[in-house]
Amino acid sequence: MIIKAQEYHVKGITYTIRSAVLADAQELSDLRLQIDGETEHLDREKGEAFIDKEGFEQIIKTDSELPRNLFLVAVVNQQIVAFSRCEGTYLKRFVHKTEFGVGVLQDFWGYGIGKELLNTSIAWADTNGIKKMTLQVLEQNEKALSLYKKLGFEIEGVLKKDKLLSDNHFYNTVIMGRFR
Repeated sequence: MIIKAQEYHVKGITYTIRSAVLADAQELSDLRLQIDGETEHLDREKGEAFIDKEGFEQIIKTDSELPRNLFLVAVVNQQIVAFSRCEGTYLKRFVHKTEFGVGVLQDFWGYGIGKELLNTSIAWADTNGIKKMTLQVLEQNEKALSLYKKLGFEIEGVLKKDKLLSDNHFYNTVIMGRFR
């Protein structure tokens, strides 16, 4: 689905949140690779489950056409610095929900970009018949957990020893949901 672009001014920067377009595909491929290498809060290490330009073109095309999918980007000075996706399922028993994921370049943490991507996604979900949004977050990511709770998500469960990080220790994943 496509949304109307929105502009934000925070701490001296201006960014726009808009729907991803086909011309973003290569930049998104590069961006995802960079973000995966900047934090262990995500599921992938840098280079894992790589999506090339053509892969992103297909995702953008699909997400633009399907009513329960939403692919957003945040742009600063004509550079994509963050993205988020809501991916719905089209099995009848699950048509009421969508799963949210987000990635923000580390240089742009602290500007509320991830929060606004989520707020935009929540507003989209609420006006498009989505009854439940889900997400997963590493238990140690306290800042994200706090944000998600403030925006109406609640903990539905914990996957114990779910992720093995670079320190060779296992960490729990928290499953959260927001109900409309």
